[in-house]
Amino acid sequence: MTESQASIASEESIEERVNRAIDKVRPLIARDGGEVWLIRVDGSTAYVQMLGACGGCPASNVTLKSAIEAVVTADVPEVTEVLQV
Repeated sequence: MTESQASIASEESIEERVNRAIDKVRPLIARDGGEVWLIRVDGSTAYVQMLGACGGCPASNVTLKSAIEAVVTADVPEVTEVLQV
């Protein structure tokens, strides 16, 4: 983590940082008719709800793990897992 990232991290809540990370993949998900919302962060786990086309899609777990979780855990090291509610 760079010095500027550490400064931003100290000023924002973990939820704000997770939402900012999710914003990076949101356009990709929206392109397929889906949406993702952060529900809560509990310890080192972020819980999200996938809506729209993602809500019932069989590939939503792949999107969750390969896109959402990958970005969130890279940008917010305190979060080690993202689960769907």
